Formats: sequence, C-alpha cells, structure tokens
Amino acid sequence: MADEARWYVVHTYSGYENKVADSITNAVENRQLHDLIHEVKIPTEMVVEVKDNQKKEVERKLFPSYVLVKMIMTDDSWYVVRNIRGVTGFVGPGSKPIPLTEEEVARFGVETREVEVSYKVGDSVMVSGGYMEGFIGTVDEIDMDKQIVRVTVSMMGKEVPVELDLAQVQPLA
Repeated sequence: MADEARWYVVHTYSGYENKVADSITNAVENRQLHDLIHEVKIPTEMVVEVKDNQKKEVERKLFPSYVLVKMIMTDDSWYVVRNIRGVTGFVGPGSKPIPLTEEEVARFGVETREVEVSYKVGDSVMVSGGYMEGFIGTVDEIDMDKQIVRVTVSMMGKEVPVELDLAQVQPLA
C-alpha cells in the first residue's frame, strides 16, 4: 500500500480520545508494530478559563472525538487501529482512510519541523515557493514561532508586503 508513514485521522467516541491513544500505544508495544505505527497524538491548546472569578489555564482538545495516528497503512496496521475499543473508524470515504496533506499537517501543528534560517531582517531574498516564486524582496520580519517571514517585494512598481513560510525564501548569494 504505502511505504512511508503518513498522518491519518481516527474518529472516536466522545471523551474516549485519551483511552484510544493509550490503547493504540499499548497495542504497538505488545504486538511490536513500531515499524508500522510511529506516533499517536491528540492535538491540544492551552486556554485561559475564568470560573468563579478565578483564571485557570487548561488544556483543551482542538478536535474533540479525533486522534491523529502517524502510520504506514497496511492491512495489519489498519486492523489494529480500527479494532481498538472506542474507535468508530478512520476519516475518509467508506472504509478507505485518507492521509492528511502536508499543508494540513503544518496547519494543525501536528509535526513541528525545524527550519534553519540563513537570512536576517534587512537581507535581500528570493521567493523560492508559493504564488510569489521568483520575486526578489527584502526581509521585514521573521517569526520563528509561527514559522513565517514577512517580505516586501516590488510588484508592478509598488512595494507589496507578503507573508511566506520560512522555507519559501532563499537568501541571495
């Protein structure tokens, strides 16, 4: 089927996300499936809740009733995950799981990849990806947390600020 691990979305009963994630992890350990099922995640965010005039920071699930699994899709890996107690199925048409795209993985913050930046604010750079590919501009701001760079490019005689992914910009040699 596939020889590279991809992220798949598993639907669970409401409130079963942690139990399902733990059960998948235990199944991987017990059945020695480390080569097929690599990671299990429940995307969360920290939010501040106010209850009885008390501020409290709590962790909230971004996608309730869903667990993300990085796995190589085979009959065995599908069977193991699908038959975990609390799993209702994979996200996809019918019984065919559809992996997340690279853009979805980046947008959901499932995987954090380190991008080394060899340019700084004020440097001239060339846009090497996206809709502005080939344009030359000046770096205005670099946001490592959001993995974006703000560049001003000259388009039709006007200075236009654009926001790009860090990897879409290359320094001019």
